[in-house]
Amino acid sequence: MELSRRTFTTLSVLTATAAAGFSRPASAATGTATPPTADGAAHSVTFDKYSMLVDGERVVLWSGEVHPFRLPSPSLWRDVLQKLRAHGYNAISIYVSWNFHSPAPGVYDFTGVRDLDLFLRTAAECGLYVIARPGPYINAEVDAGGFPGWLTVTPGTARTSNATYLSHVDEYLTAVNEIISRHQYTSGDGTVVLYQLENEYASYVTSATGKDYMAHLYAKVRADGIDVPLFHNDKGRNGYWVPGAFSTGDESGRYLYAFDGYPSPSATPYDWGYYGGTVGSQASPDTPGFIAESGGGWFDPWGGAPFGGKGYAAVRASRDAAFERRQYLTHLANGIKIHNVYMTYGGTSWGWLPAPVVYTSYDYGAALDEGRGLTEKLVPMHQIGQLLASAPELAKLDKAADVTVSGLKVYHLTHPDTGAHVYVVRNDTSTPVTSPLPFTLAEGAGVTAPVTVGGKDAKLIAAGLKVGRTTVAYSTVQPMLGVSAGRRDIVVFAGRAGEAAQAAFSCDGEPKAVVLDGAATASCADGLLTVSTELAGLVRVSVDDSLLVLFADDAASARLWRHDTPSGTVLVRGPALLRTARLEGATAHLEGDTVTEADLEVWAPRGVREVMWNGRPVRVRTTDSGSLAATRALPGVAPVRLPALTGWRHRAENPESEPGFDDADWTVADKASSYSTTAVPAGGPVLFADDYGFHYGDVWYRGSFDDASGLDSVGLAYITGTQGLLMAWLDGKPLGTHRMPVPTSAQSTTGTWTATATFAVPDELRTTGGHVLSVLVRRMQHDEDGGARDSHKAARGLVSSSLTDVTWRIQGLRTADSDPVRGPLNCGGLYGERHGWHLPGAEASGAEGWEPVSFPVSAQRQGVDWYRTSFRLAVDHDVDASIGITLTDDATRAYRVQLFVNGWNMGQYINDVGPQHTFAVPNGILRTRGRNTLALAVLCDGTAPAGPGAVELTLLGSAAGGVRVAPVESPELPSGR
Repeated sequence: MELSRRTFTTLSVLTATAAAGFSRPASAATGTATPPTADGAAHSVTFDKYSMLVDGERVVLWSGEVHPFRLPSPSLWRDVLQKLRAHGYNAISIYVSWNFHSPAPGVYDFTGVRDLDLFLRTAAECGLYVIARPGPYINAEVDAGGFPGWLTVTPGTARTSNATYLSHVDEYLTAVNEIISRHQYTSGDGTVVLYQLENEYASYVTSATGKDYMAHLYAKVRADGIDVPLFHNDKGRNGYWVPGAFSTGDESGRYLYAFDGYPSPSATPYDWGYYGGTVGSQASPDTPGFIAESGGGWFDPWGGAPFGGKGYAAVRASRDAAFERRQYLTHLANGIKIHNVYMTYGGTSWGWLPAPVVYTSYDYGAALDEGRGLTEKLVPMHQIGQLLASAPELAKLDKAADVTVSGLKVYHLTHPDTGAHVYVVRNDTSTPVTSPLPFTLAEGAGVTAPVTVGGKDAKLIAAGLKVGRTTVAYSTVQPMLGVSAGRRDIVVFAGRAGEAAQAAFSCDGEPKAVVLDGAATASCADGLLTVSTELAGLVRVSVDDSLLVLFADDAASARLWRHDTPSGTVLVRGPALLRTARLEGATAHLEGDTVTEADLEVWAPRGVREVMWNGRPVRVRTTDSGSLAATRALPGVAPVRLPALTGWRHRAENPESEPGFDDADWTVADKASSYSTTAVPAGGPVLFADDYGFHYGDVWYRGSFDDASGLDSVGLAYITGTQGLLMAWLDGKPLGTHRMPVPTSAQSTTGTWTATATFAVPDELRTTGGHVLSVLVRRMQHDEDGGARDSHKAARGLVSSSLTDVTWRIQGLRTADSDPVRGPLNCGGLYGERHGWHLPGAEASGAEGWEPVSFPVSAQRQGVDWYRTSFRLAVDHDVDASIGITLTDDATRAYRVQLFVNGWNMGQYINDVGPQHTFAVPNGILRTRGRNTLALAVLCDGTAPAGPGAVELTLLGSAAGGVRVAPVESPELPSGR
């Protein structure tokens, strides 16, 4: 029969309410997910073969990877973490990058944008568990895989039990663990619940060297006071470094096996876990299934063959919301109970942070984009995360009898104690499939109902599963959450718009039911009330005034927000984001974001009669749904107007190329040996930049020699990594620019290829007497060391030259001389960088040598040119506007740009390579209400105009709300070097 806005009195619904004659279960059985906090109380963190156990209660960790170092604005950490918590995540995973904190041996900086203590405090305040991954090696597409530059010039093989390497590791771990240890959930002063040893350490698995190394790390971490469970993340499900693989001297069973998995979006999801497949499935049967990195996107390489980066919009399109549902629900079906999505917020590899294989943006195609914008990929995470918080039975499931359904793959699981049945139903074809599925009810009876799954999609459905305090007899649509508010229990089901949805409950008695919104049909037979609908917006059915059943399509589910408070759970509908909820007396204080004008509806505990939104009262009415509601009560975001970038000034650079330049204070390159994996040419000298303390960015060489009379050409061998280049001048005359060839597939795995630039010497320079060869090398950072072969020690800079009897001097920016606020990864060795031209204090207006200029630039020259301007922003106080800088030009013009905003290096643009054109600048570094400086350092090969075509500000997204942002310290004083 069709239900309308009238009651019917022939049905009853079995719910766990006092009105139906049932007592309310204890909170542990109702799915009340109390967020973790730094509450000062000691907690136990253990595990068994099913799941993590926190204070004896089962917890499925639903985690997202976030890297604090890729968001250099501490205020915005809260923004990202609040967004993840609101969307169903109960945990985050973080790398700590050693190079980000250590400019020199024995020097460690955890202040400012590197304040790990602040980040961990913020995570606890946002109610998130933390999986800590401090390395020492992290890979992560960062310079040297996270190893500091100074480690490249130390003896001994890294990632082994070499004594010298371990001494540096111990020093680093002492510094980072002093912070992590005091934020453990076990102590009550933080929410860290897991700690990773090393990273994808596939080398030396069977050797004594590898086992000794892992044992050393384990002992060191425990000695530093880390008492939460430890783990290592296997690069694939290989069974590497399982419990017992190395000696821990610890019989307490506090070590887990984890693995990483990055399936192709075109491949059928793998059975990674306990219940399918063969390799590694039973590698660690006594620990819970644990994916430390489940691909939530993929990194994008520089454009051009053979890599051909397409941009992160393409990545996000290929790994979309349906991809997430298929992959992650398959993982849950295979017993994965610790699930971390890499990345969930990618952020920005600013400065010289990125490894050579990637460009500046690390958006990753993640659920939260680089500009902190919400994408459709958050919807499945929201739905699954809320369900895991509402249905504790999902934390303990065994494989059940196989179920065969035409056209669909079905994983059947059951709870060994309660008898609840769970079905993950997956469609591996490209067209929707509707097929009858036989459900096993909790009482042992059976029922068959049609289940629809879209093409290349999946859903989790269940029978006899308790969602909040309501037991669902069965459903053909995925449960999302269950809460209690006031006198009602609320259960929400969610799925694709237009799909048929059916949910059934046990009948007993004659309740009253009302369809409050939408259309639905109901039937009652054999003790089951079955409510059916087509997903469209939000369909509401009220039963007996004690149960509210909501059917939400994806768009509607994305506007439903659960927030647990000490005074009870609040469910909110309407805004684009709910950040916080606080109950004080009769008032619910809500904070969040809106983008467009929105309704506000609140289900709250009894006694709450008033609502405040972002500090302002909202006039609400009581609804038939038992909520407080106001139509179109929340305003949209005010327009954000961005100024044009004008008033540019220009200054030519590279005095180092001139023969009369004074290089007397430069370092003489006269070393005869090196710890680099690159061989020193016979007869030397060592020309590698790292050996002279220049670990990041550009490096200059000046070679002095006496006789060029017979010199037809000059050959220069060099190494930079992907997309690096070399520029040369002889006696101030440009010889040309050579670009590092794109590597072959074999070279791209080693990163150690050497190129040779050969330049003809002009006739007029073939003379006797003193000559100077000036060389600028744009290095693209150190290789990662994923294979534990010391790849990070491959040389950067010049390797050798065809000249004889030459004295080489070298200059760059030593990390010891780097900006102490922005850190060693911010700048390299360009003259302008060494003299502060990128800093706010180096005012272009009226400064000596700076001349007005307009874009596009027409002049051509080989070398370095700087452009500066300033601009003011006046974004409303209550608007969170994410802003970027976009460069556009004819793609054939060969030049590259470093972008400095208020002195912070926000990335590198290569005009004729791409694919990145827009560079996100985080608020805090960007003054959204005030004056900003923008400096561009341009390297041009002389074949194209020495400057960009167009530069403009771009609005990446905006919302009314956001978090309060404190300015990031941006010193104005130049370095004077």
